Amino acid sequence: MDALTLTSLLKAAAAAFPDRRAIAVHAKIDLTHAALDALVDAAAARLAAGPDGLRPGQTVALCFPNTVELVVVFLAVIRARGVAAPLNPAYTQDEFEFYLSDSGARLLVTGADGNAPAQAAAAKLGLPHAVAATLTDAAGPLGLTGLVEGNPAPQNNGTLQHKEENEPSDVALFLHTSGTTSRPKGVPLTQHNLAASVQNIRAVYRFAETDATVVTLPLFHVHGLMCALLSSLASGASVALPAAGRFSASTFWADMLAAGATWYTAVPTIHQIILDRHASRPEPRYPALRFVRSCSASLAPVILERLEAAFGAPVLEAYAMTEASHMMTSNPLPQDGARKPGSVGRAAGSLEVAVLDEAGSHVPAGERGEVCIRGPNVTAGYKTADPGANEAAFLHGWFHTGDIGVMDGEGYVSLVGRIKELINRGGEKISPIEVDSVLLGHPDVAQAVSFGVPDEKYGEEIHCAVIPRDSVKLGEEEVVAFCRKNLAAFKVPKKVYIAADLPKTATGKIQRRIVAQHFFVVPAAAKA
Repeated sequence: MDALTLTSLLKAAAAAFPDRRAIAVHAKIDLTHAALDALVDAAAARLAAGPDGLRPGQTVALCFPNTVELVVVFLAVIRARGVAAPLNPAYTQDEFEFYLSDSGARLLVTGADGNAPAQAAAAKLGLPHAVAATLTDAAGPLGLTGLVEGNPAPQNNGTLQHKEENEPSDVALFLHTSGTTSRPKGVPLTQHNLAASVQNIRAVYRFAETDATVVTLPLFHVHGLMCALLSSLASGASVALPAAGRFSASTFWADMLAAGATWYTAVPTIHQIILDRHASRPEPRYPALRFVRSCSASLAPVILERLEAAFGAPVLEAYAMTEASHMMTSNPLPQDGARKPGSVGRAAGSLEVAVLDEAGSHVPAGERGEVCIRGPNVTAGYKTADPGANEAAFLHGWFHTGDIGVMDGEGYVSLVGRIKELINRGGEKISPIEVDSVLLGHPDVAQAVSFGVPDEKYGEEIHCAVIPRDSVKLGEEEVVAFCRKNLAAFKVPKKVYIAADLPKTATGKIQRRIVAQHFFVVPAAAKA
């Protein structure tokens, strides 16, 4: 296990199942594992070519919708021993500037349609911008333009010129996780972290080359990237991408049938959308699924029951974090044990999970404590300017998730709350500190605090309370419009409370929980 790399797993799958479908977009393009492997090798050689080409340890930022081109470039960067940093295309220019700078990116790559805010941010930072041409021929190669002038064409039939093999310790993926007391922290994940996570996921769900799925989630998140895409490819299985580059309820089941899908994974919000469409416009036929997976936010037991009744497959809820290269726990397949609604299941594969008290001791079964983990899929530490962040995160030899949970006598974990104040909107983790910072940037705002509130559709929604500066009339619409200019759409508060004062503790501190209780009234239907 110690010598495992993600690249070796993908190479082994391509060798074992060269002619099986690897990735496809219905009616547009269809790649076998052998074809994908060849495209990735050629693109990796192109990126690494010449004296100014990509070198081991250098970071490449990727800004794409869910496309075949993203998959090829992502895997090519990793294969060239670079670090892939996929970014949300919905970010604003200021957000792109932060993420590009913090990741240490030396190059931005986009699809043929580009991304104006990302390109503007790259230009401001002096980063080159390369474009991946739309792939129309499975034989390739994938066109890459805008790389440093003077790079010669790859030699040796598209093999890497520097002839360096991927090492387990190579950082391969760089993502950010939102903090609650600071800017988002960088999470470096190695080839070995990713390989260990893929192996855990494959083992829990018994993936085989006969499996197929449709990606419902953005590939700049570990959920879609690790579980739907990479675990499938490493198993010799196939992955379909929606033609629109993102999830579409209107085409989802047609894509699933065309792909011969045997399972899918999604966040609860998408499950709810799929259920709503099923109720209003049922399909004439549904694929026979081995299971449905839910992760990235809490799934209400009633939604689990409705999914199982609608689609005739067991629904397996899982628990994951970026710092763990995605999955930490999952309910098992029916042949491997009971699935417990309301629980996120038991430890996955080689990962250890414990519920600890503040002294780092295990609490008895059924008692509350902090969920902590350790294993080969867990990051070695954050890239952060805060010297205490890693010490606190890895106290007592365990990574501390910040979630409060209970473990039963069979090892099943149930989450009961969060220590951290992270807002979880349909699987999108939002740092309230980041939103506060934007709100306080408004010239007419004196004080501001954002907080999460319960929401039927997204699990949580973001609200905020602001105090205008003296003698200033400030409306909710003006605050929202300002946020839209400076935050990605999913981070914009849904509701703004214009206040004269904010509730504080006896020591004068503002606590989000108290502010939320003061301003937000739970709807009567939700109480019932």
